Amino acid sequence: MRRPRTRIQQRNSQTILEAALEVFSTHGFRGATLDQIAEVAGLSKPNLLYYFPSKEAIHTALLSQLLDLWLDPLRALDPKGDPITEIMGYMRRKLEMSRDLPRESRLFANEILQGAPHIQPVIEGELKALVAEKTAILRQWMDEGRIATMHPVHLIFSIWALTQHYADFDSQIRAVLGPEEADPYAEAGQFLNLLFSRLLKAD
Repeated sequence: MRRPRTRIQQRNSQTILEAALEVFSTHGFRGATLDQIAEVAGLSKPNLLYYFPSKEAIHTALLSQLLDLWLDPLRALDPKGDPITEIMGYMRRKLEMSRDLPRESRLFANEILQGAPHIQPVIEGELKALVAEKTAILRQWMDEGRIATMHPVHLIFSIWALTQHYADFDSQIRAVLGPEEADPYAEAGQFLNLLFSRLLKAD
């Protein structure tokens, strides 16, 4: 049996993962190197390899942490709640994650753009099952006339696209808006509230 890691080992592992998040979100998996990660972490490459045997192991550990975090807002969609309140709350949580965790969003986006080689089983398993569970709730709300009728999966896709865009394309957004727009997320939140409240309103 492996001995539990000491506090120093746990701290060093987390330092490596934090450094790897910075490197992977900037350069992607293919462009990142162990030397870059070790330099950002302030550790030697041999020391880094003591904790993680390869770049792939670091990447997998990061994605495993991220996936639980990424799925939590959708898991929180409550079938007993008010439909519009629940959906708008989900949208706001996703936008807040883009604001607060932009590197994590870009890490996930880079993985998907590469064909999801490290997380395809999770996407086809846990994520697909969770989306199916929540779209069944959305369909029920639509059938009851509590929200407008539309394709429920594409509704979820639209929330992903319209919120994660602000993290994944941050430099483009800030270049277009200009320096006078100090906080694009405030205006984005107001716009998305207006958009989805009108979209979801039942006839």
